[in-house]
Amino acid sequence: MTLFTTDPAVLVLEDGTRHVGRAYGAIGTTLGEVVFATGMTGYQETLTDPSYAGQIVLQTAPHIGNTGMNDEDPESRRIWVAGYIVRDPSRVVSNWRADESLDDALVSDGIVGISGIDTRAVTRHIRAAGSMRGGIFSGDAAAIDPEDQLRIVAEAPEMTGLNLSSVVSVGAAEVTPARGERIGNLAVLDLGVKQATIENLAERGFEVHVLPQNVTIDQIRAIDPVAVFYSNGPGDPAASGDHVELLRAVLDDRLPFFGICFGNQLLGRALGLGTYKLPFGHRGINQPVLDKATGRVEITSHNHGFAVDAPIEGEFESPHGYGRVEVSHVGLNDKVVEGLRALDIPAFSVQYHPEAAAGPHDANYLFDRFADLVRENTPKVQHPAEEAQG
Repeated sequence: MTLFTTDPAVLVLEDGTRHVGRAYGAIGTTLGEVVFATGMTGYQETLTDPSYAGQIVLQTAPHIGNTGMNDEDPESRRIWVAGYIVRDPSRVVSNWRADESLDDALVSDGIVGISGIDTRAVTRHIRAAGSMRGGIFSGDAAAIDPEDQLRIVAEAPEMTGLNLSSVVSVGAAEVTPARGERIGNLAVLDLGVKQATIENLAERGFEVHVLPQNVTIDQIRAIDPVAVFYSNGPGDPAASGDHVELLRAVLDDRLPFFGICFGNQLLGRALGLGTYKLPFGHRGINQPVLDKATGRVEITSHNHGFAVDAPIEGEFESPHGYGRVEVSHVGLNDKVVEGLRALDIPAFSVQYHPEAAAGPHDANYLFDRFADLVRENTPKVQHPAEEAQG
């Protein structure tokens, strides 16, 4: 373990704010949008969530790393965060499932981090000023002139207008067999999909075909899908015009559709709605959301910095001719749109993460709702109860 190094490190925000601490993880320089995640647990799932690509993640929980890292819980093939900020790294790894320390995993994947700073102060600053670009400079880079460090941060790309789908997506199709009662082939557009999502879909009877982000509608049709799914992912939905056009072709084919997180934003844009950047986003596993259909409040897992611009009350017409639409879920902290439901075509989406890795399982029923939607709108697919009646 390389824990508790004496190498210096500094966090520099684009407004000139500086926090001096110790190096954590790999040594060097990293740049990205600084965001905070409020989960008390589940840091391994956070780190391996592709939606965090391009972002320096600050953990608001002060003590991080005591359970180490294991080979069973990663959500993708690597750690995706651009950088990592923690207050107090654990001195020991004390979980029986651990295969290595968090610090060693960060070093292995080249993730530059910083520890020993007042993460509460940084969080409060971002909440007041909004998300901003930042840089972590450790080792020799920590000694670079502060004005030069600030200039380097200011030259980093902003998240607005950034398309990162090609960075996180698979290069070739990958198939996970269906489990239990088979429904059919499901085309999953990989914009940063998490392993827990694939597992949940397979458990509902879908043969999950995870497809590269640059797939065409003809390639989707070639697998004879019963439905299409858009995953979570990083970047600005306004910079994903090709994915929006592809989704409109899917909707024109009247294939049932379900989108999560980035997929929710792209459904909104496909329907003709706008999207916008939130001041500091929703990231954590304790976000309250109202299901408007039931009046039930769900505690949910979030990771998004953009949102759909739509009226949260009543029905409205899709500006692109897809009929009536309604906002199905609303965030209770700030009234942000957290779900969409098309009333005249088989399509719905949510802004949060029903796969809940890590996080509460209040919203896991949405995968069942999707399976039911496919059965109701695909003549060749029967509901298990109908097959039993023969």
